[in-house]
Amino acid sequence: MNGVRLAVSWLTVLPVRGPDEVDRKAAGRAIGWAPVVGVLLGLGAAAVLWAVGAAGGSWLLAGFVAVAGLALITRGMHIDGLADTMDGLGSYGPPERAREIMKSGGAGPFGVAALIFVIGIQAVSFAVLAEAGRWVAVVLAVAVGRAAVVLACRKGIAAAPGAGFGALVAGTQSLAAGALWTVAAVAAGVWATGDWRGPLGVVAALGISALLVRHCVRRFGGLNGDVLGAALEVAVTVSVGIASLAV
Repeated sequence: MNGVRLAVSWLTVLPVRGPDEVDRKAAGRAIGWAPVVGVLLGLGAAAVLWAVGAAGGSWLLAGFVAVAGLALITRGMHIDGLADTMDGLGSYGPPERAREIMKSGGAGPFGVAALIFVIGIQAVSFAVLAEAGRWVAVVLAVAVGRAAVVLACRKGIAAAPGAGFGALVAGTQSLAAGALWTVAAVAAGVWATGDWRGPLGVVAALGISALLVRHCVRRFGGLNGDVLGAALEVAVTVSVGIASLAV
């Protein structure tokens, strides 16, 4: 249960305390439970969508409120990681320079553009799914983002120089763990949409996210927390976007 508690304390602002000391073994267990935390967050997002709609708000408003709620309950760290990663990728110079830009704390044009597209696509897609009553697809999309984190931390992925969180979790996940969550997500995709677009969205989301992580590892010299946040947000966006096409 320490792994579950640590995953919740790391990935949300919920008042759950993890273990006092965290080593790579504990960190690996926590990352392995990340998709379960994603399911909990997805249920929360679905509840927010339903509540705004039941109160008379438009579904588009509900979509933006749900995205804002997810950012709030996750401390905004994933969208911050997305912005930092895009700014790093858009920079010139060696990996050291890119990592320096990512740690600067500001948001450049690449980061801002990425946030606009990701937040907009997620909000509109959540709205479409909520209006059609596709609640399972909403939950699945949020969980798929966390499954992408498991794949990003698979064995063979090294941490970037100077990475804090990345050094704890990079290379901690077995191929079996990644395969297990992928199969589970694909199966849930069939249930979520009732046709081929559900599992296609899952496969596309995890595949594109994996390609992004691979490119970032090469560009930055390894994995860090910002890249994990970017992989998560990209996976959620692709998954929910494709699922909304099935409506």
